[in-house]
Amino acid sequence: MMEITVYGRGGQGGVTLAKLISAAYFLRGKEVQAFGVYAAERSGAPLQAFVRIDDAEITNHNQVRQPDHVVVLDRTLVGRSSTSPCSRVVLGLKPDGWLILNSAEGPEKFAELFPGRRVATVDATGIAVGSGLGTRTVPIVNTTMLGAVAKVLDLRLEDVTAALDYLGFGGANTTSAVQAFEQVLTRRMSGQVTLAAQPAPRGAVAGILDTDVGGLPTVHTGDWATRRPERAELTPPCNDGCPAANDVRGFVQAVARKECDEALRILLQTSPLPSVCGRVCPAPCTEACNRRLHDDTVDVRELERYAGDHGTPPQPTAPTREERIAVVGSGPAGLSATYHLARLGYRVTLFEAGRELGGVMRTGIPSYRLPREVLDREIGYILRHGVEVRTGHVLTRRGLLDLSQRFAAVSVAAGLQESRALNLGQVSSDIVVQGIGFLDRVRQRPERLNGERIVVIGGGNTAVDAARSARRSGAHDVQIVYRRTRAEMPAIKGEVDEALEEGVALRELVLPLRLHTDARGPVLTCQRMQLGEPDASGRRAPMPVEGADARFELRCDRVILALGQTPDLSLWPEGADVRDGQALLGVTGAPILAGGDFATGDGTVAAAIGSGRRAALHIHRALTGEDLFPGPRPPVAGPEHIALHLFTHARRERGGVVPAAVRCGSFAEVRLGLRDEPGRPAAALEAARCLSCGVCDECDNCRVYCPEGVMVRSGPGEYAFDYDYCKGCGICAAQCPRGVVYMAEL
Repeated sequence: MMEITVYGRGGQGGVTLAKLISAAYFLRGKEVQAFGVYAAERSGAPLQAFVRIDDAEITNHNQVRQPDHVVVLDRTLVGRSSTSPCSRVVLGLKPDGWLILNSAEGPEKFAELFPGRRVATVDATGIAVGSGLGTRTVPIVNTTMLGAVAKVLDLRLEDVTAALDYLGFGGANTTSAVQAFEQVLTRRMSGQVTLAAQPAPRGAVAGILDTDVGGLPTVHTGDWATRRPERAELTPPCNDGCPAANDVRGFVQAVARKECDEALRILLQTSPLPSVCGRVCPAPCTEACNRRLHDDTVDVRELERYAGDHGTPPQPTAPTREERIAVVGSGPAGLSATYHLARLGYRVTLFEAGRELGGVMRTGIPSYRLPREVLDREIGYILRHGVEVRTGHVLTRRGLLDLSQRFAAVSVAAGLQESRALNLGQVSSDIVVQGIGFLDRVRQRPERLNGERIVVIGGGNTAVDAARSARRSGAHDVQIVYRRTRAEMPAIKGEVDEALEEGVALRELVLPLRLHTDARGPVLTCQRMQLGEPDASGRRAPMPVEGADARFELRCDRVILALGQTPDLSLWPEGADVRDGQALLGVTGAPILAGGDFATGDGTVAAAIGSGRRAALHIHRALTGEDLFPGPRPPVAGPEHIALHLFTHARRERGGVVPAAVRCGSFAEVRLGLRDEPGRPAAALEAARCLSCGVCDECDNCRVYCPEGVMVRSGPGEYAFDYDYCKGCGICAAQCPRGVVYMAEL
C-alpha cells in the first residue's frame, strides 16, 4: 500500500488534488481511497487530505500517520517547530519518501531543513496564476500539482490527462498540469534524515498534578499563517523634511513630557540656533506633518522656539585637538560649521567681514521677527566652545589661500553677497535701493519714510521684510509687486498674512518694466502678466498679457529691489593652483570646503545650518578618517502608515501675536510664542498632538488587541512575537497607530 498526505490551505484545492491522484491510479486498475480533514474550510486555513493506493481492497479508514510521500501546496506551511528541529510536514514521513513542494525555489534551498530527504519542487502558484487558476492570494493549484506528483511518482502524462478528463477538468487545468509535469525539479539532499517525533498521546482526562495543566497549547498554530507581524521603525515625515536634520519627533516628544532641557539637548545635537529657527524657519517639517489630514498640523516651529527659549543648554566643551580650523563667514552655515567642529574638539577661528557676527540673520532679518538679544544669546553659546573670532576681516582669494596654508582645513560659508539687479532705466540711486541694504540701514539707524509711497519688487522673505519695515518707518503707501500670484510666492505664508494685516498691499501678476521721473516725481511702468506652463523652478511661468490696458503706471517715491542674491565666486579658488587672472598665487595647503548659501543657494537658515554641519563632518572625515555621517534613513511614514481614526481630535495651540494696529509703530517682536498658563501648559499640549509617526511610543495596542496573546514585552521598548502561536490575523498591525507593526508575507 502507498499512502500520501497532502498539506494545503482552504481554497487551494488540496482535497480535490487527493481525488485527482486517486483517479489517476484508479484508471490504472488500483484500489484507491481519498478524503480530507474537514472543520477547517475557511479560505486560507491549513488542512490535510489523504490518499491510499493498493492492489487489494482498502479497509483502513483512519488518517494517514506515516505517509510514503508528502505533497505541500503552500510554501508557508513548511516551517520549523519550537519542539522539533525539522518541519512538521515530515512528521512520520518514511525515510525514502518524496517531499513534493509548491515552491519557486529549487530543491537545494531546502537542504538544511530536510537533510537526507528526496525533495521535488515546482512553481505551481506561478503556473496556476499564469493560467488564470485562482489569484496570487488564493491560487488554485490542485490540477497543477497533479502534474508534478505524477512525474515524481513515475506516472505517465497520459495518466494525468486521463484523470483530469475523468473528473471533468480541462482547458487551463490540463495546460497547467502538463507544464508542472515538465518543469518539476528533483533532488536527494545530502546528510542523514532527521526523523520528527510524533506527539506523545495524551490521556483522556488531565489530572490536577499534571505538569502541563494551564501551560501553552500543544498545537502550534503558527503554521496556519500566510503572513506574520514584524516591527520596523520608519522615518517621521517631519524629520525627513527638516533641512537642518533635526530629530523633530524626538524633541517634540520631550516637550510633551515637559522635559524642556532634554528637548533642547536633542536640538543642539544638530542645530546650534533653535531659538533663531523657531522664529524665522519656513517650517517644512510642519508642512510635512501627517496630522494635517486629521485636524491641523503640529506647530513645530513654535515648539522649537519654546525649547530654545526655556531649556538650559549643556555646558560647552573646550578644544581637545591640536588641529586648527578656519571658518569664513558667520551666517547660519558658518556658525553651524564652527559649532560642530568645536564640539568635535577642534580649535576653530571664525572670520567675519562685518563688525558683528550673524551674517544675514543680523543684517537682513528685522528685529520684529528676530530680536537681537535672541541671536546674541545663541551666538554666545557657540563661542563659549573655545572659538576665536576675527571680525572686520575681509578675505580675498589670496587671503583664502593664506588660510589654507596656516590651518588644517578651511570652511567657506560666505553667503550670498551679490544682489540681483533689474534694469529699470537711468534712475537715481536714491530712488532704487536693494532690499538687503535697506534692511541693514533700517537696523543700524532707523530712517523715517513719513508719507512716502514705496514699491517693493519681489516675492521672497526679503521683499516682505522690506515692505513691513517700510511701514514701520512711516511710509504711507507700501505695495509689493510680484510677477506671479501669491500662491507662488516663496515668502513664508504667515509673514505675508501679517504684512497684509499691517496695511501692505500685494499686486499679483505684475512685472515692472521702466522707471522714469516726470514733473510729479517717479513713475513705475508695469506689465500685467498671466501664468503659463511650469518652468524649471516648478512654478507656472509668468507670460505678458496682451491688450490696450496690459500696461499701467504706479506713482512712487522709492523702489526697493528684493530679487534675491548670488554668491561672489571671485573668492573661491579654482583648483589646487590658485590664480588671480593669469598670475599664480600659490597652492592650497589644506582642504577647502564650501557650505551654506555660498554653495547651495537654498536661501533658508535651516538649510544653511544643515549645510554647515555637513561641512564640519566632511572636514572631520578628511582629517581623521572617521565617518560620522548618519546612515541611510528608513522609509518615510506617510499618511498610509498612520491609523488616523485611532487618534482623537485636538485643537492647535496658538502662540501670542501683537495686534497689527500696535505692532506697525514698532520694531518690537511681533510673535510672542506659546505661553503656559496655570493649569494649561500650552507647549506640552501642542507637543502632545504629535502622532509620533513611524516610531513606537509603547502604547501597547498591539498587545491589548492580540486575540492570541502572542505579543511579548520583555522591557521598555522591547517587543517580540511568539510565532509558534501567531496565526497572522493582522489585528496588531491594524491597531498600531503609527505604522510600526506591519504584516510580512511568508
